[in-house]
Amino acid sequence: MKKSLSLCVLLASFCFAGAQTAPVTTQDVLQLKETEHDFTKIPQGKPVYYVFEIVNTGTQPLKLDDVHASCGCTTPEWSHEPIAPGTTAPIKVGYNAAAEGYFEKTITITYNSNQSKQLKIKGTVWKAPEGAAPANASVQFLKKQTL
Repeated sequence: MKKSLSLCVLLASFCFAGAQTAPVTTQDVLQLKETEHDFTKIPQGKPVYYVFEIVNTGTQPLKLDDVHASCGCTTPEWSHEPIAPGTTAPIKVGYNAAAEGYFEKTITITYNSNQSKQLKIKGTVWKAPEGAAPANASVQFLKKQTL
C-alpha cells in the first residue's frame, strides 16, 4: 500500500511538472543570404566594396537599430528606413585597403532592440610596386623585326 501511494505521488508530480509552459522565445526575423565575403587579393590603396543582402522573414516591418564595424577602416552603409515583411535590403560594406597584409573584420547588425548578427569580410592586401614599370625591351626588338 505504501509503495503504491508513493508511486501515485511520483507519477502525479511528473504530470504537474510536464504541464508547465515553456518560456516564450522571439522569432528571428532577420535572415542573411551570406555572412562572410572573401575579397581574396586586393591592391593596396584601392578601397573595395561588397553588398550583403538581408531578408525580413517576419510579419512586421524590421528596423535596423545599428550597423557598426570592428574598426575605422571598414565602413557599413544601410538604409535607416524599416524593411517591409518579405523584402530584402542591402548593407554595403567598404574596406579601405591602406595597410598591407591579411585582414579580417566583423560588422555587427543590431535590430529589434536586443538582437544582433555578424557579418565578416576578409582578404589580403598586396603592395603595389613603387614607381613606373620598367620598359619592355622585347617591344623594340619586335618592331625591328617587322620593318
